Amino acid sequence: MGSISTQRVEEMIQYRRHIHTKPELQYQEVETAEYVKQHLESLGMEYEDGIAQTGIASLLDSGKPGKTILVRADMDALPIHEENEVAYCSKIPGVMHACGHDGHTAILMGLASELQENFASIVPQGKILLVFQPAEEGGQGADRMIETGMLDKYQVDAAFGLHVWNHIDVGKVGVVDGTMMASVDEFSITVHGVSGHGAIPQHTVDPVVVSAYIVTALQTLVSRRIDPLEPCVVTVGSIHAGDAFNVIPETAEMKGTIRTYSEKVYREIPEEFTRIVEGVAATWGAKARIDYKRVNKPTINHPEMAEIVRKAARQALGSDVVTEEEARTMGGEDFSAFLLEVPGCYFFVGSKNAQKGLVHPHHSSYFDFDEGALANGLQVMKQVIYNYLSA
Repeated sequence: MGSISTQRVEEMIQYRRHIHTKPELQYQEVETAEYVKQHLESLGMEYEDGIAQTGIASLLDSGKPGKTILVRADMDALPIHEENEVAYCSKIPGVMHACGHDGHTAILMGLASELQENFASIVPQGKILLVFQPAEEGGQGADRMIETGMLDKYQVDAAFGLHVWNHIDVGKVGVVDGTMMASVDEFSITVHGVSGHGAIPQHTVDPVVVSAYIVTALQTLVSRRIDPLEPCVVTVGSIHAGDAFNVIPETAEMKGTIRTYSEKVYREIPEEFTRIVEGVAATWGAKARIDYKRVNKPTINHPEMAEIVRKAARQALGSDVVTEEEARTMGGEDFSAFLLEVPGCYFFVGSKNAQKGLVHPHHSSYFDFDEGALANGLQVMKQVIYNYLSA
């Protein structure tokens, strides 16, 4: 397949840093999309834009019969204020590429350039669809793109995606069969009690106390209701009630998330959750209003597609680069939507470098990654494309 040229590496770093300075939240990726479109136009590539608001798709045809492979990068940033002191720091207060999507977009832009220069060596037959996706961070951008009929329109046979990963050393590639990222459920609970004076609690129903019991009881979902061999996380991340020190408020509000791996637990968890919350509230004479939102399903790799990635990683980077350590996570990913429609694989490209201090986790205000991951990601993805389409 050949190595990535120094010029291409420098170009991808430039793309990544440009995007990093101008982060945009979900469905607001206007400037990022424009930057991508200008790049595609400079390469003479046609594209469809405005898919799910800001998404872009570019189909490239070898002219030879074969399958169609989709390769995707997400473009959105996070509502986090960047604390890094680097030349390419975010210029948008309160918005930051704190997950690496700028790197994903840069890699796909680099792939477009490689295709323009060396198409036949990467795509021996069939077609390749480059997809730049909006709103991965909770916006279900993948689902919205699929709902436009994109997969049917372009007759997609398989889908592959990658994520730079600061839990794996740069130079390594994380690949697993089956579930590798969890479902994402989001909930909010409003506990309705009876307000009153803090010194006369017998005439009230204290939603703060009720909420405390609910938080504790919800942990029994994992410890007593779910099979111990099944991964599951229940987290209450926000709780708020009242404004005065001597007043029992009328309501208390909680927000949180539930993460699951298996289809069975994913299917059963909402009913178990509702039963506990409503039951605990009723025990103390309160009522609970629940808003339960399903964001993403588990991200489940197809084993034969994961094997294509493993083989490609070894061909591209060396025999000992593939790892399963830290390649499963309870984090979520809307690439799961593509994998529910067509066979495919999502994999991690190591981006951690302790010697350079690039160790901060994703969604940290200090997140940054080793840009050597850009060349590694491109090299592996090129090999994946070739292996799949030449099979």
